[in-house]
Amino acid sequence: MKSHKNSEDDLEDGKLEKGTGKTPRSSTTVKVHNQALFSGLAYCISSCSMILVNKFVLSGYNFNAGIFLMLYQNLISVLLVSVLSLLGVISTEPLTWRLIKVWLPVNAIFVGMLITSMFSLKYINVAMVTVLKNVTNVITAVGEMYLFHKHHDSKVWAALFLMIISAISGGITDLSFHAIGYAWQILNCFLTASYSLTLRRIMDTAKQVTKSGSLNEFSMVLLNNTLSLPLGIILIFIFKEVEYLSRTPLLRLPEFWLVMTLSGVLGMAISFTSMWFLHQTGATTYSLVGSLNKIPLSVAGILLFKVPTSLENAASILFGLLAGVFFARAKIRERS
Repeated sequence: MKSHKNSEDDLEDGKLEKGTGKTPRSSTTVKVHNQALFSGLAYCISSCSMILVNKFVLSGYNFNAGIFLMLYQNLISVLLVSVLSLLGVISTEPLTWRLIKVWLPVNAIFVGMLITSMFSLKYINVAMVTVLKNVTNVITAVGEMYLFHKHHDSKVWAALFLMIISAISGGITDLSFHAIGYAWQILNCFLTASYSLTLRRIMDTAKQVTKSGSLNEFSMVLLNNTLSLPLGIILIFIFKEVEYLSRTPLLRLPEFWLVMTLSGVLGMAISFTSMWFLHQTGATTYSLVGSLNKIPLSVAGILLFKVPTSLENAASILFGLLAGVFFARAKIRERS
């Protein structure tokens, strides 16, 4: 449920003080650093917890209704955003038919991205999911080159090449390899890249049909999750999850509903903490921390779920995670 934010405002480059001509006081600096630290920790904890909780629901409970889980999480997000909007804590754009019609194509990709992520996470361990997600960066980079005529420097392409190598070697050495899970994850990479690339085109059109002329992240969260509800209900019937839900005893367990609700709250928390962290630091730190965050997540996934691994597979995972960090640093230098 995390929204994408394309921002050129990097506070690390001193743009916060642009035009003031004054040096910020030490107390203000300490306050900013504390805010950045707390927001970064909150973002890392919420994003790691979300993936681990989803893995626990799908694999730990052996829950075979990933679409229903996505639907429930999105419903929680819609309720939370709506309540906060009614209380005046946040501002959201009214959902008009013009806006909905413009947004429907990107929402279909968004739903596909979430569903394939659920399906892959059920079969693949968390560490390999994080490594395979690097393939998304490769697809996105190629898409940017052909769709937006954007050229990347040699270090970015080198990092992308290392990501491909790590994904292939990781799959070959994966002791818990599952062909269906890998197929879902590869499809997820294509859909995630498509969502990122399509969002750039849709955003400009969507802003033109809004009443305020803008579309903030909370509005995108509300729009995406609200439109996903009817589509999710249709997919539940298509994938015959209704039959499974009517038979499974899990839905009669209060603790199971508690864990599912927690996953929905964490999904919403990612949206809040990611925007808070971006505001306190900038796009460069955000991307770098996101890459570094995969390292403890992978370790936690292996330890918590007792994933069988080998020295070769562990080396491939570490290689892929470091390639992700290298890619983030290369993108930072390219942007600067």
